[in-house]
Amino acid sequence: MSINIYFGRVVKQLRDTNRLSQEALAERADLNRTYLGEVERGVAIPSLATISKIATALNLPTSDLIARSERLLHDEKSRSELARVD
Repeated sequence: MSINIYFGRVVKQLRDTNRLSQEALAERADLNRTYLGEVERGVAIPSLATISKIATALNLPTSDLIARSERLLHDEKSRSELARVD
């Protein structure tokens, strides 16, 4: 899976944790709700400016949002590699 899928999962998880609807987060980030849904599903590839808007709307540094996505990607790859060894 691509980093876009993991980024979307992280955004959705954080949105849910903050008890925000897609519409509410999209409004905070000045994005279209449909586009935010595409980002969460990994269909849309957000620009760095968009990633920054989403991070700000979630009260996170942009680097933290990206790092969480990378960690999820690497954790998943590690699990996948371990499964192949067994």
